[in-house]
Amino acid sequence: MIDEAQLQTLAARISAQPLNETLISQVRAEFPRIHFTYCMDDDIPNNDPVLTRPNFNLYLVDGREHCLCLTNNFAHATGIVIAEVIDE
Repeated sequence: MIDEAQLQTLAARISAQPLNETLISQVRAEFPRIHFTYCMDDDIPNNDPVLTRPNFNLYLVDGREHCLCLTNNFAHATGIVIAEVIDE
């Protein structure tokens, strides 16, 4: 389970630095119990993020079953997708 306070803490952490692989590695070390995926936001069509910031969106991942899926349910969340937003 991931709670909203963790998500807010994570968002503040990500907002404080440029979003790149180094930051993602640091976040993984700081939150070892959460699985993180890093991608571009346009790689995630037809889903609404649970948290939106100017440079990134956060999505929750439900990994309870054999197949991973995105969810808006914090109680079912086992991971977070950090999706970078690049204005074109």
